[in-house]
Amino acid sequence: MNYIDKNFYDLIEHFKTSSTQEIFNHIKNLYVNLNPETKKGIEKFLNDFNYWGLLKEEEDNFEEIEKKAKALKENYKEYQKLYESLEDYRSKLVLLATINNWYNYDFKTLSKVIENTYDDYFDLDLIKPNKEEVLVDLGAYIGDTAISFTQNYGDNYKKIYCFEISPETIEYLKANTSSIPNLEIIEKGVSDKKGEEYLKINESGISANTLSKEGETKVQITTLDDEIKEKITIIKSDIEGMEQKALKGAQNHIKASHPKLLISIYHSNEDIWQIPKMIKEMDNTYKFYLRYHGGPIYPTEITLIAI
Repeated sequence: MNYIDKNFYDLIEHFKTSSTQEIFNHIKNLYVNLNPETKKGIEKFLNDFNYWGLLKEEEDNFEEIEKKAKALKENYKEYQKLYESLEDYRSKLVLLATINNWYNYDFKTLSKVIENTYDDYFDLDLIKPNKEEVLVDLGAYIGDTAISFTQNYGDNYKKIYCFEISPETIEYLKANTSSIPNLEIIEKGVSDKKGEEYLKINESGISANTLSKEGETKVQITTLDDEIKEKITIIKSDIEGMEQKALKGAQNHIKASHPKLLISIYHSNEDIWQIPKMIKEMDNTYKFYLRYHGGPIYPTEITLIAI
């Protein structure tokens, strides 16, 4: 057993034998003793984006730690299943770094797994497209993923579909991708059913805008199964917590065509295992890899590559 395996299974055994309260107390005690500037940065990030719960030490609000402790206790078997399904030790170390950061504020291992070789989503050892590729970019933002794809692979594709819902970013998206051939912009959200929802603005950054049941700006919602009839070969999805619904709405494509999946799995404490599990239930032949493009303090920008 190598050190990655040992450290991971030691953590799993600890979660198995500890109560949720003991896990919470451990994380909270470590947190309150962190460097004040580090805590300030963590709290600002968590409270601005609020995917994982609020954290406000001065108000004695440790919701994020409570949710994290509950997730570690209740889901340790799922983390183990995911670990054992990963295809390489780079991926296993990403999972270990994430969970050990949640539990021990381990910044060292998280720093170690930051990807410095390839662009986000496009690991050249794993993603090897051909002339027939049809890329669907969910959460196209200002075109950064489409641009990265063409920079990495040139014209080695048939079609690119970019889905985006934020009006202010759509204008940048159109301008930035105007020279990319065979690219279509679709101003709709993607979910598990068709309909209408509203744009929810995140004041901390337009890249974090998402969908809501109420608001001022209506957004048309579709599914990939309804919207795109040709064969899809790559789906990239970073849509602020809507990834599971989007995958559910693409299950016909996934079951029929086995597209390569490049999915953000960090928008909740559960996405990291629920999304791979969902994909396996649709097609159990997928192979899983994890890559990390986030920072050294709090785990974000975790990508599941399923091929």
